[in-house]
Parts: sequence; structure tokens; C-alpha cells
Amino acid sequence: MIRKVLINPDPTLRKISRKVNLDKIKSKEIQAFVSDLTETMIKKDGIGLAAPQIGQTVRIFVISLKDGVMEFINPEIKKRSWRKEMGEEGCLSIPGIYGLVKRNISIVVEAYNKEGEKMKISANGLMARVIQHETDHLDGILFIDKVKKFTKTEQQKDESKQ
Repeated sequence: MIRKVLINPDPTLRKISRKVNLDKIKSKEIQAFVSDLTETMIKKDGIGLAAPQIGQTVRIFVISLKDGVMEFINPEIKKRSWRKEMGEEGCLSIPGIYGLVKRNISIVVEAYNKEGEKMKISANGLMARVIQHETDHLDGILFIDKVKKFTKTEQQKDESKQ
């Protein structure tokens, strides 16, 4: 089911999400929620979507990159590279606004997938950026809180394509 994506300044986006009880990961409710999160992200043409963005303050997000969709339940970033780089980010909850954000180039994240299996993933580049962005959502942090410089608005992007 496609869910409504909350738009800033909705107060839910600023709440810290609670961990999912590991016994409940395989429950119908969590499985349906992860499915809704994934469907909504794909329908809205996003590369990541966190639970608070559709109104649930639980520690779950999904991402969709070249390897397909991955779900992260109770993610914890265990290691961050000392090197960082600037990159442009946008957000489905802040439509039409983009900005440069400094993020760690590589990270190690531990989380559970929707089958309840523990995963440990080393990520770099775009994947590391997206995981950091979505983890921030679970802590009530939006990319606009970290922007070093705003870049283009949606209107400017559309005009540059003409």
C-alpha cells in the first residue's frame, strides 16, 4: 500500500524512533509495514525512505540502489571513515530543495533484514551516503540541518533541462 509521505515541518519527522522488538520482525504488521515502505519509496521515485517519513517512529528504513531494495531494521552505524566528502542530497519529505552535505565516505552498519537475520554491511560512496541520510531520519535529523550550501531547487533543475 502506498503511504502518504510526511512533509517538513511535520513534528513526526523530528522524533527519535524506537527500536523494533526482534521477536516482532516476522510479524504480519512489520512485514506489511516494510512492504508499504518499499512500495511508497519506489512509487515516489526515492532511493531511500525511513519509517518516520510515513508516520511511524520505529527504526526501519529501506534503500534502493543498483543491488535492489534492502531493508534495515534497528540499524547501527558501527564504524565511520575519517575521510568525508561533500555530495548533493534531497529528500522526499523536503520536496524541491537540494543541498551539499558532508558525509563519511565509508561506513560499517549492522542491522536486521525483514527475515530477522542480522547483517553487517560495509558501504561506501552513494550507499554510505544514503544509509547515513536514512539513519539521521530515525534520530529526528533532516539533511537541511547539515547542509553546507543549498544548491538547486526543483524549479531550477527543470529549467536547466530545457
